[in-house]
Amino acid sequence: MAGKDLSLTNLPTLAKKSEPAFRQFFRKNKKKIENADELVFYLHKQAFKETDCLQCANCCRTLGPRITDRDIDQIAKALRIRPSKVIENYLRMDEDNDYVFQSMPCPFLMNDNYCSIYENRPKACREYPHTDRRRFYQIYGLTVKNAYTCPVAYSVLKNLQKELK
Repeated sequence: MAGKDLSLTNLPTLAKKSEPAFRQFFRKNKKKIENADELVFYLHKQAFKETDCLQCANCCRTLGPRITDRDIDQIAKALRIRPSKVIENYLRMDEDNDYVFQSMPCPFLMNDNYCSIYENRPKACREYPHTDRRRFYQIYGLTVKNAYTCPVAYSVLKNLQKELK
């Protein structure tokens, strides 16, 4: 990770303190970041070696992912219920007219931080924190936002700064 002082309790404070530097770094280094996908992917893999999602599960407790129609079908299949029941029992429309969970933590997060529908979890969950995607520069701002919640996102941003300076 970006240091031994990184924990879920101090992550929001560290992210808030670092956010201006992260944003300034992007403005000054946009061209370098546009060509850094290979480096970002490496940093992503390194961060996941140091982060155990089952110990964290902060995203599952705090973030409400967008749920697509395909996600609804997959969840329905996993639960062996009709898609309309998934909507009725677990989802609501947000202000952007997207389906999201009715409440957080995620209704499928179990006490041991495992996901009860892991093989059929929503696409947004499968791809989070998105730090391994191509054209990372396009979601740099989202990663800054995710750094408040995800130790991997924070670590990737901190280490990207170190590597590209």
